[in-house]
Formats: sequence, structure tokens, C-alpha cells
Amino acid sequence: MNRSRWFFLLAALMAGATAYGEDTPATNEGERMPAGYRDWKLISVAHEEGGLNDIRAILGNDAAINAFRTGGLPFPDGAIIARLAWRYVPSDKNNKAFGRAQSFVAGPPTNVQFMIKDSKRYAATGGWKLIQFEDTRPAHADAKACFACHVLVQDRDFVFSRYSP
Repeated sequence: MNRSRWFFLLAALMAGATAYGEDTPATNEGERMPAGYRDWKLISVAHEEGGLNDIRAILGNDAAINAFRTGGLPFPDGAIIARLAWRYVPSDKNNKAFGRAQSFVAGPPTNVQFMIKDSKRYAATGGWKLIQFEDTRPAHADAKACFACHVLVQDRDFVFSRYSP
């Protein structure tokens, strides 16, 4: 994908979802969406096809960003990674401007996921708490179910995302 298309996709991701707030209900374990997460720095963007058919922005707090930038694995306790996802939808307006079908943008939000590093508290799941929120409500707090997939990237401290400077 050329630079202008990535810029457009990134702009759509950063502007597209406003449905998530920080004043959210807590999970059964008392976890909430971290305050200020929408202001964290961008780690990467991704597009998932198939049944998910979404686009994602992966953000990190300062501890996570520093670890990504320096290659400081394992991630330090206190690092938090957020994954915001939206449906991947065509943009009729943009396609009209381009003169052909080529543009996709962020559609309705699907969910927000967090990985919270605390090596002692979450030792059973590689030191990570994995949480999912849908429509600002806790939706999936079974870290062991999520962790089964993350074991595949154990050599990267269980984190799929790679830093994209």
C-alpha cells in the first residue's frame, strides 16, 4: 500500500471511533478501560480479513512504547497495549473522488482489547492480563482463553504487534 493510502487509513482509524469512553463498567476482577488510552502513541495498524473483517489501531502507554522502541523484552510491569477495532467498510465518497473502488475506512467499532503487564499478578498468563470491552462494557475477561493464542508468540513476550515507526 502506498504512503498516501496508509495516511488515509491511519487518519480514518484515529478519527473513526468515538464510542469508547474511559468511564466504563468494571470487569468482574475490577479492571476498567485505562484512563487516557485514546491519547496513547500509535504502535501499529492492522487489517484482519475473514470473519473479523476489521481494521485495528494498536496503541501503547509510555512503558509499552519505550519497550517497543528499545527492543526491551520482556515488557516491563506497567506496560499496557490497547487494540481498538472497527469494521472495515468501503467508502463510497472516497471511491467517487478516486474514480474507482479502492478506499476502505473505519466503520462501526467492534471492541477494544487491553494487555496489561504485571509479571507477578498474572504469572499464569505470561505476566499479562488480557481484557476485552464491547460497546464500553466488559465482554471477555477470560485471559486463559486469549492466552492460548498468544503462546504462539512467546518469544516476543506474548505480543503479536510489532512496532511500526
